[in-house]
Amino acid sequence: MLSHSYMTIMISLHNLTKYYASGSIKTFVLRNLTLDIKQGEFVSIMGPSGSGKSTLLHILGMLDEANEGKYFFMEKPVHQLSEKQRSELHKGSIGFVFQSYHLIDELTVYENIETPLLYQNVKKDERKSMVADILDRFNIVAKKDLFPHQLSGGQQQLVGIARAVIARPKVIFADEPTGNLNSSQGREIMDLFTQLNKEGTTIVQVTHSESNAEYGNRIITLFDGWIKS
Repeated sequence: MLSHSYMTIMISLHNLTKYYASGSIKTFVLRNLTLDIKQGEFVSIMGPSGSGKSTLLHILGMLDEANEGKYFFMEKPVHQLSEKQRSELHKGSIGFVFQSYHLIDELTVYENIETPLLYQNVKKDERKSMVADILDRFNIVAKKDLFPHQLSGGQQQLVGIARAVIARPKVIFADEPTGNLNSSQGREIMDLFTQLNKEGTTIVQVTHSESNAEYGNRIITLFDGWIKS
């Protein structure tokens, strides 16, 4: 965990509300959330199933939008940006780790990890050295030519995280990052997040696991779409 005092507010939510409307009936998922997350924090979001954790994470990661309220990311008003502007902001600053890996089946491990760099137009030689570094760091050099279906769940999750961190995002949003892993793989992933956080990456994770939540420096609990603590 970072020892220096947190300075800049990276994420600021004001009265954020998300609902699904069916005719005149609104089903609320998130209600009036107001929250600040500072640069360099490691935040764990907890709460029972259906409390809105994943929805909140998807909105923070710009994969979904709120119906009401304001969302500022590094002082940019996300709630006012066009889809194209949001997409630019996302690919330049955000890494997302999904519970279900979301790897591209037709691509090898190497190609999956390289994908974010292609979006950022990183030159070929630089891409090669960045992917080589990450493969080495994650201990998956031997797997680089395999396809996702040839990997175990734990290996697929490692590749998903490698892909999320390769472009050195300012923040990583992780949705139940160890949900499909055994306990030793889970610890490896959490240790890796701790290391990335020490290096300056802000991390926001959704987790059911109290032991995973403890890796963070702050726990936010959601209940029925409200922030409980």
